[in-house]
Amino acid sequence: MLHKRSPIKIKHLVTQYILALFLGCLIFVQSHQSLAAEYLDGIVAVVEDDVILDSELVREVSTIVSKLKANNVQLPPQKILYQQVLERLVIDKLQSQLAQKSGITVSDEMVNSSLASIAQQNGMSIEEFRTEINKEGMSFADFKESIRHEILVNQLRSHEIGRRIKVSEQEIRHYLETEISAEEQKVKYFLGHILIAVPEAASASEIQAEEAEALSVVKQLRAGGDFKKMAVSVSDGVNALTGGELGWRTLNQVPTLFVDVLKTMRKGEISDPIRSPGGFHILKLIDSTGVDSHIITETHVRHILIKTNEIVNDAEAKKRLAVIAGRIADGDDFAALAQANSDDTGSALKGGDLGWVMPGLLVPPFEQAMSELALNELSAPVQTQFGWHLIQVLERRTKDNSEEHKINQARDEIRKRKIEEETELWLRRLRDESYVDIRLGFLNDKK
Repeated sequence: MLHKRSPIKIKHLVTQYILALFLGCLIFVQSHQSLAAEYLDGIVAVVEDDVILDSELVREVSTIVSKLKANNVQLPPQKILYQQVLERLVIDKLQSQLAQKSGITVSDEMVNSSLASIAQQNGMSIEEFRTEINKEGMSFADFKESIRHEILVNQLRSHEIGRRIKVSEQEIRHYLETEISAEEQKVKYFLGHILIAVPEAASASEIQAEEAEALSVVKQLRAGGDFKKMAVSVSDGVNALTGGELGWRTLNQVPTLFVDVLKTMRKGEISDPIRSPGGFHILKLIDSTGVDSHIITETHVRHILIKTNEIVNDAEAKKRLAVIAGRIADGDDFAALAQANSDDTGSALKGGDLGWVMPGLLVPPFEQAMSELALNELSAPVQTQFGWHLIQVLERRTKDNSEEHKINQARDEIRKRKIEEETELWLRRLRDESYVDIRLGFLNDKK
């Protein structure tokens, strides 16, 4: 049997229901306001006039964690990991901002050229490389942007740091004299040795006489004298009766005072007298193994450059070069057109001639295009960070560049060390002098 509720009870229930509904709505609104506030607070850091979002941080942390796990590297504590990743993002933002202020840009052509080069180094076509990147769980678009950023940062650091780095000839000489590289340690030398001894407590005149004899021996040997016969007849060394042969030795197995001389000698060469407390030493490099000659191809090249600016964009620059290329094809003189049109004022005065250039001296896009040209062939327009070029190769020649190669390696190694040191200081100054507000709460927790 159903019982009727009294009007008073029904009214009371309705009132309770309305109150409950109101409270529920209030809680719903408050909770969503909290969620909205949390969503709007997705900024984890303010970097000058830019921000880093929590989504950026999470994505970068996820990428780093994946790489660490793939290499079986133990993960650091979460707070340390987030601090390190966020700091890297801050530095990246600051560098990007400075590059923009400095007017440094990276075109799609430069990015595509770098991607093609990376693919080629891995023995892949660009499509195969794209597929491989996707297989590793990274979108090709993201990888492409990372390459763009890397090029941008390299150009910025070259602009801010590289131009200030100088390597002196004295530093190169000191490097070559004091450091034996891993490659040099593999080299073995077959040596001949003649000693013109100086008596203990010899007078100045006696020393001069022995030096004069050593110089005379060197002169005879360089004129074609037989080293073994000369060693047997004049050497005071313990190996004189075996023709002065010291046998096969590495740089670590010869007296220190011989090292610097040996590193500069060629097969069959006779050294100048080397002074020691015991007398004057004369070396002959009879043979060597493990010494790689460094044969290079030098290129005699000329170009016409059209720079881009507020008035001349990429399309206009290419159009101008197409017109110039047409005139050259019709028989007009390249040199005259370079003098009249090239924005490279230094080479324009020489008809666009850059002279003989060694590998590695020109920017990669220019050098790659140059290496693919036949003699006297005219390139299509080629873009570099300097603008757009027409390139023509006039001659090629091969050259043994072993000695210059050693010097260049020493210069590059010294320069690399200096750049690493200066980059660390430069980044620290850039960070310290910039406005950065970290808003990720637990990173500011001192516990």
